[in-house]
Amino acid sequence: MRLMAVSKTRQASDLRAAYEAGQKAFGENYLQEALTKIDALADLSEIEWHFIGPIQSNKTRQLAEAFDWVHSVDRLKIARRLSEQRGGSGSPLNVCLQVNINEEDSKAGCLLGDLPALAREVMTLPNISLRGLMAIPDPDQPEADLRASFRKLADALQALQQNEYHGKTPDTALDTLSIGMSADLELAIEAGATWVRVGTAIFGARD
Repeated sequence: MRLMAVSKTRQASDLRAAYEAGQKAFGENYLQEALTKIDALADLSEIEWHFIGPIQSNKTRQLAEAFDWVHSVDRLKIARRLSEQRGGSGSPLNVCLQVNINEEDSKAGCLLGDLPALAREVMTLPNISLRGLMAIPDPDQPEADLRASFRKLADALQALQQNEYHGKTPDTALDTLSIGMSADLELAIEAGATWVRVGTAIFGARD
């Protein structure tokens, strides 16, 4: 399990301090803010940039060029644009499919029923590597329901892993479950999270 420091609204100096303390992966929600920090911290050779916010189709080129991971791919159009704009000169862009696990109108993400077909299409694209699934369950549901939501996503990942179209090459294994934030990370880890996204518990409360 790896820790992603959610660094939206934080200053580049805050990220630099966290990096020097040993944190290497940072998650950003807002593209333009993130690009400013990526430029300011370009001297940090081991820093890893993750995009975890909603994706506008007219912003995919900058995402494809600047980030190591995109966790919030929720439709084929976005995946195709990221693949085309990543190009073939560097390493593949790691992507996760965002699932609207509780079918909330206010949340982005594909529905569970649409997931197998979407995964099948995304796996055929060059220049990106489908690594797994991401979800942000409804935080207001009872703990038992939240645990069930995490388990449902973990089961969906396992079903994809067992499917005949699992991976294009050995290095594209579906090995990622991106779930859990400061308030629910224990339940996420219990469900098998491989990335947990923590902001407040690292940087403190936002202004």
